[in-house]
Amino acid sequence: MLTTRADEAYLQLQSERESNARSYPRRFPIIIDKAVGVTITDTEGKTYYDCLAGAGTLALGHNHEVVVNAIEDVLKRQIPLHTLDLATPLKLDFMQEIVSLLPAGLRENAKIQFCGPTGADGVEAAIKLVKTATGGKSILAFQGGYHGSTQATMAMSGNLSKKEHLQSLLPDIHFLPFPYEYRCPFGVGGERTAEISAFYIEHLLDDCESGIARPCGVIVETVQGEGGAVPASLEWLRQLRRITAERGIPLIIDEVQTGIGRTGTMFSFEHAGIVPDVIVLSKAIGGSLPMSLIVYKGELDQWKPGAHTGTFRGNQLGMATGLATLRYIRENGVLDNVKERGMQLMDALHLIRDEFSEIGDVRGRGLMIGVEVVDPRGNQDNLGHYPPNGQLAAAIQERCLQGGLIVETGGRHSAVLRFLPPLTITQRETAEVLTIFRRAVTEAVIASRKA
Repeated sequence: MLTTRADEAYLQLQSERESNARSYPRRFPIIIDKAVGVTITDTEGKTYYDCLAGAGTLALGHNHEVVVNAIEDVLKRQIPLHTLDLATPLKLDFMQEIVSLLPAGLRENAKIQFCGPTGADGVEAAIKLVKTATGGKSILAFQGGYHGSTQATMAMSGNLSKKEHLQSLLPDIHFLPFPYEYRCPFGVGGERTAEISAFYIEHLLDDCESGIARPCGVIVETVQGEGGAVPASLEWLRQLRRITAERGIPLIIDEVQTGIGRTGTMFSFEHAGIVPDVIVLSKAIGGSLPMSLIVYKGELDQWKPGAHTGTFRGNQLGMATGLATLRYIRENGVLDNVKERGMQLMDALHLIRDEFSEIGDVRGRGLMIGVEVVDPRGNQDNLGHYPPNGQLAAAIQERCLQGGLIVETGGRHSAVLRFLPPLTITQRETAEVLTIFRRAVTEAVIASRKA
C-alpha cells in the first residue's frame, strides 16, 4: 500500500513509541483523520468502508447522531463523568433498559455487576461469581474460543500462540470440542458434529473417572468471534443448556462480541430460545465508549461487597451512549436491518465461494460473518476440505484495504476474513463492500495461482 511521506512519519513515530504488542497498525497502515457511519477517512482524504467497526464495538457506526447527542447532553447537564459505583439517575435508567431487554426467566431477578471497561474484566467477574456461588474450581471452556487477553481469560481461550510462553495461567481450565462443522473435531461434519459434541459433554460430566473435578461453570460463545465466526448450532446450544441445567452448573454466555444486535437478536442466545445463568457484555453495550458488565440470575449473587471492583465501572459517558444505543436499536428496526444485510452478504459471499475453490466456507449469523480461505493445492481432510491458507487471506485483506475496505482476519492460521460492519450499514453500502471484496478476492487468487 502506498503511503505519503507524512503518513510514513506518523507510522514511524507510532512504531518507535507504541509497544511491540500493537496489532492492527501492522495490517492497516493508515492514519485515521475522521469517521462517520460505516466510513473512515485517512489523513490523505481516502475513504474506507469499515467492516471491523472497533471489533464490533460501534453498533451504530462512527459518530452516530444519537451517540454524539448523548455525550453532549451529559456535558451540558454537568452529570459527573466518573462515580465509581455510586448511583446516578442515568445509571439507574441504563440498568432498567438492560433489564427490560432480558428474556423471561432472567428478567425477574436479574442482577447487574459493572466491571472495568474491557470484556476480559467482565469474563473475570463472571468466573469469580460462579466460583463463589458454587464453591467449585474447574471451568469448562471450548476449543477455538476467545475470552480476552488477561492471564485468566487467556487460560480459557483456545489460541496457543499468545499463551504458550506464559507461566502460571489460571488453573483448572478444561477444553471441550466446539461444534465447528467445517473443521469437525470428530471428523464427521454436518449435524452429527453437534450431536456428538453434546453427547461427549454429557458423558464427561457424568463420568466418575473423567479426571475433571465438578465444574463451577461452563463458558461459551454462541458464535466464536476471534475463532473465525464459527456459529454453534441452535440445537447444540439447547442441549448444552439442558445438560448444564440438569446438573446445576452455571452456563456463562460470552456476549462481548455477539451481544446487542450483532446476530439479529439483541442477545445471540435468543436464537436458541435459552436462558443462561450469566451474560457477559462489553463492546457495543457502551454505545462506542468503554463499558463492561455482567448480568446474572439473583441466586448467584453470593459474593461479598467489594468482591469485584474497578475504578472505571462508573463511566457515565459510556452509560449515556449505551442507553442511547439500546433505545435506538429497539425503536428503529435495526435488528431487521441486521437480518436483511446479513442475508445480502451471505448470498453474495456464497456466490463468490462457488466461483473460487480458494474460498472453502462462508458462515456466520447476522452481521458476524466469516469467509474461510483454503489452499486447493493442499491435501484434503477426510471431509474433503482443503487446509486453511492464512497467506492468501492476508493477501486478500491487503487488496481489500487498497480498494477501500477494512476487514479483519481470524480463525485457525488467521485464514478467515471476518465481516463486522456497523448494524446500520445500508443495502447500498453493503453492495459496495461486496464489490470491493469480490475484486480483492479475484486479484489475490489470480496472483496466487501464478505464483
